[in-house]
Amino acid sequence: MLQELQLHYGHLFEKELIEEVDRVATLKHVAAGSKLMDIGQYIKSMPLLIEGAIKILREDEDGDELLLYFLEKGDTCAMTMTCCVGNHKSEIRAVTELDTVLVMIPVEKMEEWTGKYKSWRQFVFDSYHNRLMELLETIDNIAFKKMDERLLKYLKDKVAVTGSSVIKSTHQEIAYELHTSRVVISRLLKKLEKNKVLMLHRNSLELL
Repeated sequence: MLQELQLHYGHLFEKELIEEVDRVATLKHVAAGSKLMDIGQYIKSMPLLIEGAIKILREDEDGDELLLYFLEKGDTCAMTMTCCVGNHKSEIRAVTELDTVLVMIPVEKMEEWTGKYKSWRQFVFDSYHNRLMELLETIDNIAFKKMDERLLKYLKDKVAVTGSSVIKSTHQEIAYELHTSRVVISRLLKKLEKNKVLMLHRNSLELL
């Protein structure tokens, strides 16, 4: 685990912090499509992403989901930090988009390290800032962009996160994450295919 920490977080954390993370944290391998955290759960450890990608989702009263943002390697989730420190229940759902490797840090270390390590304190503040900017972007997309623009951005974000132009999602799954209907998504995808933006396949699509 020390080698992975040095590779992905060595430019952010002091040597002493890297070594302490290695001593107290645990390495966790999670398959794609796994639920890491659900709404209403208490958080006992905070993840640092070593490999893979995680999507963060919000749920409405009817059980419909909305994609808030993706986490990639080198990231952590600011909402998880808030739940850890305040001992609050989670307000979000976290699902692995790819096979993912995580370093799980015990919750009691978060506050201790904030006072002990300047680099950890900066990492926490930067994480809050980055996730806030992503949330504002999501709000802007919902408020100001048409669904076809939101769909195309969603597809481009998926490609960027997975590193593959092939997106293995059904029309229904895309509709859930964009909080709209399958009929709307299917119509817009066919329009994008007609405009040679993508190619549709069974249970997947390819962005051109």
